[in-house]
Amino acid sequence: MPKTPDEIIRDEIRALAAYHVPDPGGMVKLDAMENPYRLPPELCGTIAARVASAALNRYPDPGARELKTRLREAMQIPAGMELVLGNGSDELIQMLALAAAKPGAMMLGVEPSFVMFRMIATCAGMGYVGVTLNQDFTLDLARISEAIELHQPALIFIAYPNNPTGNLFDANAMARVIEAAPGIVVVDEAYHAFAGASFLPRLAEFPNLLVMRTVSKLGLAGLRLGLLAGHGAWLSHVDKVRLPYNVNVLTQLVAAEVLLHRDVLEAQAAAIRAERARVLAELRRLRGVEAYVSDANFILFRVDRADQAFSGLKQRGILIKNLNGTHPLLADCLRVTVGTPDENAQFLSALTATLDS
Repeated sequence: MPKTPDEIIRDEIRALAAYHVPDPGGMVKLDAMENPYRLPPELCGTIAARVASAALNRYPDPGARELKTRLREAMQIPAGMELVLGNGSDELIQMLALAAAKPGAMMLGVEPSFVMFRMIATCAGMGYVGVTLNQDFTLDLARISEAIELHQPALIFIAYPNNPTGNLFDANAMARVIEAAPGIVVVDEAYHAFAGASFLPRLAEFPNLLVMRTVSKLGLAGLRLGLLAGHGAWLSHVDKVRLPYNVNVLTQLVAAEVLLHRDVLEAQAAAIRAERARVLAELRRLRGVEAYVSDANFILFRVDRADQAFSGLKQRGILIKNLNGTHPLLADCLRVTVGTPDENAQFLSALTATLDS
């Protein structure tokens, strides 16, 4: 008789819950930090023409040379730094974990933060330690220092700005963590377009620093493209665990074309930042709502009976993210993505009606 899954699958994998993505149905979708704006028709026409002539019968350029050139220009990658591309940031996190997963190796992160850090560590066979943030969502340097000393992590991930709290950590505190780390520190800058701050210019300053970015929040989430920038001494090894042809022909082609039109992306990001300020101000006018300042394209807020508020919003056709119960610091917290002015108006109206009901 063949063995059962319980006998074959690793215990820690069987204990995991798969990453769940809810079906939005016909609701206003404000749960996944997506850019709500489509590309302009003229640019879509240009992309369509390039796609029509793409050699889909051939494997993609394994080195994604044209795309890397465009990314270096668009992201202002410092001279002398190398790039590794991934099928979204998730694959880059996985590459790093696989490359560093020596027996007994540890990954360290702060919590609450991006859930895939812990999940991927588990999948790669690494230990994981999460250091809880302060009550105001700032870094607890004393506890991080203790955890670094105790666990000697091979990898440290810090999201900047942080998801789901939306805040930028103090840059000096971040530098102290990087200096204290015995291994690699990866600064995840998924929301850099909305933050006005970056560690990319400081790559040369820290030999153990890598910076990770994605084009998903720039309006290209469907392409699944992430990049890791840093010293070649690290990235040459990370690249060894990258699967061949991991960035497909269409992703390379479309991303390279769109990056030639950075004015479009920058205008959309500016519109989102303006709406973020307006939505934050409106949320703070509502009785019983505590809304937190955000440097990303979403806003974290706290309400009484968050589960009921979440259900009430769904009943009114609005899907956001319910974080209540995911971490003690996020009790009664909800997270809303900044959408178009119309989507934001619908959300605020539905939230007002829900809270009044």
